[in-house]
Amino acid sequence: MSPLAPQPPRRVAVIGGTRVPFARSDGPYATASNQEMLTAALDGLVERYGLREPGAVGEFVAGAVLKHSRDFNLARETVLGSALDPRTPAYDIQQACGTGLQAVIAAANKIALGQTESAIAGGADTASDAPLGVNDRLRRILLEARRAKSTGGRLKALAKVRPGHLVPDIPRNAEPRTGLSMGEHAAVTARAWGITREEQDALAAASHRRLAAAYERGLFQDLVIPFRGLARDQNLRPGSTAEKLAALKPVFGLDAPGPTMTAGNSTPLTDGAATVLLASEEWAEARGVEPLAYLTAYETAAVDFVGGDVAGGEDGLLMAPAYAVPRMLERAGLGIGDFDLVEIHEAFASQVLATLAAWEKRGLAPVDRARLNVAGSSLATGHPFAATGARIVATLATLLAEREGPGRGLISVCAAGGQGVTAILERT
Repeated sequence: MSPLAPQPPRRVAVIGGTRVPFARSDGPYATASNQEMLTAALDGLVERYGLREPGAVGEFVAGAVLKHSRDFNLARETVLGSALDPRTPAYDIQQACGTGLQAVIAAANKIALGQTESAIAGGADTASDAPLGVNDRLRRILLEARRAKSTGGRLKALAKVRPGHLVPDIPRNAEPRTGLSMGEHAAVTARAWGITREEQDALAAASHRRLAAAYERGLFQDLVIPFRGLARDQNLRPGSTAEKLAALKPVFGLDAPGPTMTAGNSTPLTDGAATVLLASEEWAEARGVEPLAYLTAYETAAVDFVGGDVAGGEDGLLMAPAYAVPRMLERAGLGIGDFDLVEIHEAFASQVLATLAAWEKRGLAPVDRARLNVAGSSLATGHPFAATGARIVATLATLLAEREGPGRGLISVCAAGGQGVTAILERT
């Protein structure tokens, strides 16, 4: 018997998305777990698209960056606590801030290969309910006591405990290889690319202004569901202006002259969750659902932010999209001018501006600012690490659909560890 001929990949449709409003850490969601937030987002999607019946969804893939031990099987436990069929397989994925988009890519690949007809991808993160680890010195003593063969041996080990051992290990927003926070890394890159304070504040103010306008015109009516008393993203400041932001003191890069990065042009620590429904064209047609857009390409990259050209800006911690996007566009035979909308995750305003400059240095055309983050992005919305990718995919697909014609959108997400995840959405 001759082997079956390989089949071409199928188109992957973005059907829609649902998320909870994003909240500042230690605020309304201070006691909400990753699972609780992700379940709320998932239930919203199930309700909106009538996905309760057995086998409605092929699988669920999601993740979180800040995870408790209880979150070891987060996606599956979320399914079991949701309105989705409990027989739906699920698994976790994690790539720092790229988690949500990587979850979308993982689900899309199975649909494209014909291994499933539909899937839900997403992510959640809580900076409020971050896990606290046992002090490592105390942990070693406890393990020594556990290994002891006698009561006397256990008591001898436990006698080594000192008051200082009771101080917990608190998660740090720092790269293990450098000890620098993401903000400090971004400050180095901002200096290398000559990014000014004025440019950063203008971009941050525009993010708030555009997000506010998107809410006012009803863009998020089907995308955001109320949760714990919030109906809109808590970080949104409709009245933000570059002049008001200019009054804030710098918080990163203080070790060098002329620091430019403030709390106003950087993303805040945020709690939230987001999901997005993907499917084959056949699945969508059978259910009478019109896809918002199609996921047509994706690319990942990484930079050597430890030993590479960090001071020169080429290998800054958040600069991997500067390499991923040109590769993806070359493979797709596209240029920046072929995109109606561009979504760059705003980890920091300086990072967005450095990425734009790097794209131009690599031969891409300048991005029309009128097409950039037209409904606001992470500076205004907030950034629950693993949720951001799904938020952007669902928002961009919705923006393309409301144009009532063919369109194309670019997604660029930077991530800790010197990584980047990028993708293309199209509507034909």
